[in-house]
Amino acid sequence: MLEQVLFFTILVSFLITVLLSPIFIPFLRRLKFGQSIREEGPKSHQKKTGTPTMGGIVFLLAILVTTLVMTGKFTEVSEETYLLLFVTIGFGLLGFLDDFIKIAMKRNLGLTSKQKFIGQVVISIIFYLICRQSDLSTAIGIPFTDYELDFGWFYVVIVIFWLVGFSNAVNLTDGLDGLVSGTSAIAFGAFAVLAWNQQNYEVALFCVAVVGAVLGFLVFNAHPAKVFMGDTGSLALGGALATVAILLKLELLLVIIGGVFVIETLSVILQVASFKTTGKRIFKMSPLHHHYELSGWSEWRVVVTFWSVGLLLSILGIYIEVWL
Repeated sequence: MLEQVLFFTILVSFLITVLLSPIFIPFLRRLKFGQSIREEGPKSHQKKTGTPTMGGIVFLLAILVTTLVMTGKFTEVSEETYLLLFVTIGFGLLGFLDDFIKIAMKRNLGLTSKQKFIGQVVISIIFYLICRQSDLSTAIGIPFTDYELDFGWFYVVIVIFWLVGFSNAVNLTDGLDGLVSGTSAIAFGAFAVLAWNQQNYEVALFCVAVVGAVLGFLVFNAHPAKVFMGDTGSLALGGALATVAILLKLELLLVIIGGVFVIETLSVILQVASFKTTGKRIFKMSPLHHHYELSGWSEWRVVVTFWSVGLLLSILGIYIEVWL
């Protein structure tokens, strides 16, 4: 019965996104909410200028509606569900502000890095405080072992780092058509399996709702993309992914399952550190997906390769948690 519920949840979320997108994309065009492409980026991306962005609104709506309806119908809307939706919508609204300022107000950088960081930290702290009221453990399990480390009061720092870090990591990865849609669907699919294994059906329902929504979005976001998710979508997905890992107490496993996002972020950190210290660049361009583009790979080849890596890492994460 529950297996059918999960399948039906994916289907409903997928259909909402697929049915709403053809209505929403022309609406974005009429508002002239088109993507501005950085001049320093790959030259092949210049033709994407003007492609409608902020498409994350559509799949966030699908996630919200599907999660509330399906959870309320088949189980009950628990505090965990509200926490997941709070962080997802909260980070989504922050991304929406960033996108809106870039596009409607013609400020190319959107929110300042300080403004965005403060917003992310505030949402993270509120999430932590609510979790502590529910006696969420401050211990973190160590993969490959039966050991746990209890961080006590310092756990709030880890929560902030995870939510802020992974929301920005997914945001950095969102640079090619379909890249984040595919990798996030794979990662949330893996956590759906792990939530099911823990018999945490509320989190599992949320995860499959995300999978259905982003796969529906991928129909329009695959190369050549008809719409981009913008910071509205990428910040929300990153925050939601970190929240799922925290609620399932699989924080460190997120580093493996979300390995593509981690690698992309590390490529930026290494590039900046190398250039500032030696004046030389390690990669032709960062994040890493641009390096492969400038090395002669087609955009589609880069995306499929990164999807494949994400799938292998997700299988590894499930294997570590379930079978080791």
